[in-house]
Amino acid sequence: MAAAPMTVDPRQLQSILAEHLPVFAVKAPHYQVEMLDSLLEVWQGRPQRLLDVGGGTGVIAQAIADLFPVASVEAIDLVDRFCPTLKVPTRQYDGRTLPCADNTYDAATLNNVLHHVPPDARVNLMREIRRAVTGSVYIKDHLTTGFMDDLRLTALDAWGNIPFGGMVKAAYLSRRDWEALARAAGYRIGAIASGRKYRSGFAGIAFPNRLETTMRFEPA
Repeated sequence: MAAAPMTVDPRQLQSILAEHLPVFAVKAPHYQVEMLDSLLEVWQGRPQRLLDVGGGTGVIAQAIADLFPVASVEAIDLVDRFCPTLKVPTRQYDGRTLPCADNTYDAATLNNVLHHVPPDARVNLMREIRRAVTGSVYIKDHLTTGFMDDLRLTALDAWGNIPFGGMVKAAYLSRRDWEALARAAGYRIGAIASGRKYRSGFAGIAFPNRLETTMRFEPA
């Protein structure tokens, strides 16, 4: 297990991503660097088994397996659009019950996932994660303050997800929503990473970086 890095090496991450998604051979993964660095900012310990819920193409789960202080990573999602070249194990599941016994994993990640989960299904999902995962849940997602932010985030999701076949339909969470979700599922928010520079220039004005948030949910 590698020593815990302080930050992700952009060139190393680009090499990992490009192995599975050729677009990253020419596209610098600035957003992905910021996202992973934000996870490292709130990271604790060295979990043996980590579950990446809603893994999408699986490339972020692969990057976490390669770069983070964790022994093994598994990715699951509703739809099997995982890159066939991944080294991490992947599974498709029904979105309701995680396909594992109680206390199988030490930690979990959800990267830009929960805003795509229907609001009435979020507590059940987080409680199911609480059943399967003994430790912290690391959540990279979005933060809305109202209607205009919802419009901005809808445009961001279309920009970032459509090229990779990802989901666009979403309902975004406010700070109060995140706190309520944590309480209802048996967690507390133990740490928050914010202030990272995902976008600059015109993009940073149109889509302020305050729209991005990363949290560590700890079992209450």
